[in-house]
Amino acid sequence: MRLNNNNWFTEIYPDDGCALSLELADKLHQEQTPWQKLEVYQTTHFGRLMLLDDCVMLTSRDNFIYHEMMTHPVLCTHPAPKNVLIIGGGDCGCLREVLKHQSVRHAHQVDLDERVTRAAEEFFPELCISNNDPRAELSYTDGVAFIEQAGPSSYDIIIVDSVDPVGQAARLYSEEFYRACHDGLAADGILVAQSESPLFHKDLILSMRSRMSDAGYNDATTLYFPQCTYPSGWWSASMAFKGNKPSDFRTVDIETEYYNNEIHQAAQAAPQFMRNTDR
Repeated sequence: MRLNNNNWFTEIYPDDGCALSLELADKLHQEQTPWQKLEVYQTTHFGRLMLLDDCVMLTSRDNFIYHEMMTHPVLCTHPAPKNVLIIGGGDCGCLREVLKHQSVRHAHQVDLDERVTRAAEEFFPELCISNNDPRAELSYTDGVAFIEQAGPSSYDIIIVDSVDPVGQAARLYSEEFYRACHDGLAADGILVAQSESPLFHKDLILSMRSRMSDAGYNDATTLYFPQCTYPSGWWSASMAFKGNKPSDFRTVDIETEYYNNEIHQAAQAAPQFMRNTDR
């Protein structure tokens, strides 16, 4: 939802009685894809802004936090990740981060809407610098159907870089989907899924963790991190472990803007009101 007043975009969160506003400088692109409305704006202070169905997907200024926290913690937790599947993530930011890890031999990004990737290539080219990496593969199809048809034990890591659980995307939060991912993971495989705001969506995180357990995962944990342009400014990613949860994580030499060893350690600390999600 939006209000336009003196070139401001406002995303209203009616369930939580608050909103986020960004000042706009210019409209760069708008189209109706087969799946959603896609817009790109130039803002005055946050660089470029991509909207999908009037919701903020990313800005140039702060997307690095989300992309790094969706990828590096799980990749550094796995002992030797080689095959990675990204479901969603059409802006290609997660793909870029995954391919910073030299152990990765193949990273397959599966997103329903090709137009998101084409818009990212045009307006956020910095996110797409690894699209032509020989280890990268991009497909445009239904991620749920894709993982249901994947062979058993095909992936070391599955990253679910999804939009909010509305419409078709709600299937990416179901027990059936988590079970299909479980089947597609190797014995020591890890699933990570974006899990919204702990402040606004605690019940969703709890339900995700419960469904992951019911789908057969041995353990789970949630990482917490700031994300200025998402609801509440505070976000999370939940990891589920097919095998035993590793007791530590690896240190790797990669170039980042936000992630480091101390951030990884700190992100695992749950606020007191979320402690009952850690089992």
